[in-house]
Amino acid sequence: MGNSSRHDAWQAGESYDLYMGRWSRQIAPLFLDLLGAEKDLDWLDVGCGTGALSQAILDTSKPRRVVGVDPSEGFVAWALEIVTDPRVTFLVGGAEAFPVEADEFDRVVSALVLNFVPDKVKALKEMKRAARPAGRVCFYVWDYPNAGVEFMRAFWSAAVSLDPGASELGKDGRFPFCTPSDLRALVDEAGLVVIRIEAVETPTHFSDFDDYWRPFTLGAGPAPGYCASLSPEKREELRATLQERLPTQDDGSIHLSARAWAVEASVQ
Repeated sequence: MGNSSRHDAWQAGESYDLYMGRWSRQIAPLFLDLLGAEKDLDWLDVGCGTGALSQAILDTSKPRRVVGVDPSEGFVAWALEIVTDPRVTFLVGGAEAFPVEADEFDRVVSALVLNFVPDKVKALKEMKRAARPAGRVCFYVWDYPNAGVEFMRAFWSAAVSLDPGASELGKDGRFPFCTPSDLRALVDEAGLVVIRIEAVETPTHFSDFDDYWRPFTLGAGPAPGYCASLSPEKREELRATLQERLPTQDDGSIHLSARAWAVEASVQ
């Protein structure tokens, strides 16, 4: 395992929900609004995680069925606990090869996953394989290169100020492709046709500093994994630095925002 990924810990579904899943749940309906898909479609949710996008599809898009696929058994187990609609099925499988038939789905979607897939073009080609000839492949990724996820940027900025070695783990350097031009190039290389690439934004409001800080202590994700790797003394130093730097309202709440790039592409 390379240095850039040694702190990634993706098994704990409940911990991930507290860290990133809650924001995934906020932005998923905005993504679906952008797509404006008709009802009674078959959906495949690639890298479904704890089921945020799958649940949003069930809530807003009136699907015939939804199949969610994720390589993490822990995430799939947690999704099965919290998403109980009979129209949904969750399977264990990777983004570069998943256990579904070709031409099986009207919409093949993915939320906040592509940046963690080693072979992104292969993953997009696999998504294309699963889509029907008149189908769509649609996904979104956080806008890391332009500091689009403010609560993460604040964390890594504080971490690097105390530990310059943390810079290699920050999102900006690891995921430089999360820009409209690079996303378009990936989609083109996979043999898909871009329909649109648009920004989708959501507020990330924390009730107080503990609401912000606690998810970073649970170990699910790169930043929490890094935090968990620190000694108690270093962790406390990081906590104090963040508490001093974050923009706190009079009532103790912290108001930030997160931006993603959403891509809709056609199979033909």
